[in-house]
Amino acid sequence: MKIFYLLLVAFFIFEGCHTPEQKNKKNSAGYQLLDTAFIFLDSGKAKLAFSYFNKAKEQFLLSKDSLQAGSCLINMGMIATEQGDNFGARELALNAIPYLDFKNEEHHPYIRSNFNNLGITSFNLKEYDKAIAFYQETLSFTADSDAIRVVKNNIANVYRKQKKYAEALALYQEILKQETRPLNLSRVISNSAFTKWEQNPTYFALPELHHALSIRKQEKNISGQNASYIQLTQYHIQKQVDSALYYAKLSYQTAHEMNSADDRLLAIQHLIKLSPPEEAKTYFNLYQNLNDSLQTARSTAKNQFALIRYETEKHKADNLILQREKTKRNSWIALLIFLMITGSVITLIWQKKRKERLELEAKNAIRENQLKTSKKVHDVVANGLYRLMSEIENGVQTEQDKILDQMEMLYEQSRDISYDDVTDSAQGFEIVIATLLNSFASTQTKVIIIGNTPEFWNRVKVSDKYELKQVLQELMVNMKKHSQASQVALRFEQTEEKYLKIHYTDNGIGIPEEKKFGNGLHNTGNRIHQIGGDITFAKGAEGGLKILILFPAT
Repeated sequence: MKIFYLLLVAFFIFEGCHTPEQKNKKNSAGYQLLDTAFIFLDSGKAKLAFSYFNKAKEQFLLSKDSLQAGSCLINMGMIATEQGDNFGARELALNAIPYLDFKNEEHHPYIRSNFNNLGITSFNLKEYDKAIAFYQETLSFTADSDAIRVVKNNIANVYRKQKKYAEALALYQEILKQETRPLNLSRVISNSAFTKWEQNPTYFALPELHHALSIRKQEKNISGQNASYIQLTQYHIQKQVDSALYYAKLSYQTAHEMNSADDRLLAIQHLIKLSPPEEAKTYFNLYQNLNDSLQTARSTAKNQFALIRYETEKHKADNLILQREKTKRNSWIALLIFLMITGSVITLIWQKKRKERLELEAKNAIRENQLKTSKKVHDVVANGLYRLMSEIENGVQTEQDKILDQMEMLYEQSRDISYDDVTDSAQGFEIVIATLLNSFASTQTKVIIIGNTPEFWNRVKVSDKYELKQVLQELMVNMKKHSQASQVALRFEQTEEKYLKIHYTDNGIGIPEEKKFGNGLHNTGNRIHQIGGDITFAKGAEGGLKILILFPAT
């Protein structure tokens, strides 16, 4: 049997959410609608009851009776739960909470009912942690000892579903020590025995299960008998098929008497599994028809509940539209005035922002040109001068005419700083690079060059040669200034892949961790990235500095 019905009936026995005194308290439209809703509810016409509870709620909202408005939402949520609309029921129950005063004891019965219903919907949705949380909230507003035991039994049932058997059994034992009412006692005995068997399949639970069934028969409690038949079916299903089939048939019979579609479906599932093939086929067809009918009925109920709420909200929305139309003309005038003022302000702001943006773009353009100029001065003049100084300092025998030629070339280049250096077509580029690198050699620093061949440079784009030359010059300048290296090696590597490599290694002091790159090394990285390559700096195995330059070949 669907657990909801047992829990709901047991809980409502002590809730008293709609006593005769409350129903006859006033003769207002809200209370008249509320009385009608309870009449339909008591006669089993849940959909009509739902509709009248919804109408009563709207009247109570107009009269600012928050308690009764919340009560209507609570009852609507209970009806939705009973009809299988658990998500709709949860939404209604949560919407009821703001209308209830948790500090007012008069509201506590309503609060208890609402949290208990939230616990039931969460249980039905298999959200067991939320179910326990809502049941714990129910306990905090419950003072009656009988009611407390019912809620604790609900919590124990959740623990059993979670397979937390020890926690469930502890609660069942606590309830058994205090419970005296026959029906509640039979329920706890049955649940406790079944939980012990689920925890330990060798546990002999039959005496307790039959004891609970005998109490229920004595009390003529059909729903309780059905619950016992279901448990006895599950208990025997693995070892005693005949007994399981016997109790499954009894379960189906009592479910039919109660007109409980959910319990009939569960009984039929057991009968399909336990019956001979021909009977099982009949039960299977019966299951399909009943399940389709149940799903259709529940879908219809959900749609009707949603439609009732939609029509109420639509009616409220239509009233709001009518009210808005009365002030629409004045609103349009005010809006036009506002738009004119706003448009003027926006225009002024836009003009100011545009002026600031143009000024900023001009400043950025100037700054970009300055950076380009600075970069070219660094490449052409600064590094060129440093290279010439290095040759003279290292004692290289340089003729005066040659020095003057180099200085004149630097002079000409500095006159037109936008001049883009190109590779010297009069000699091979490998000679240009060798001359550049060897100019940094001295008696204190030995420069070793490997793989600097025409074949290597033939695979380099013409536009990339200039950038690589400046990069190598920058590395050698930094080596001369900072590394204190006695040996420098540069290896130019060709591979079968589409990339070329230049390996730089020295035995100097390396780059300290706290050292920040200057403009030169930053420009070096930028140059490599511009030609689609990459450069990495690393510490050598025995100190010093290792640099790998990777760039695409033609």
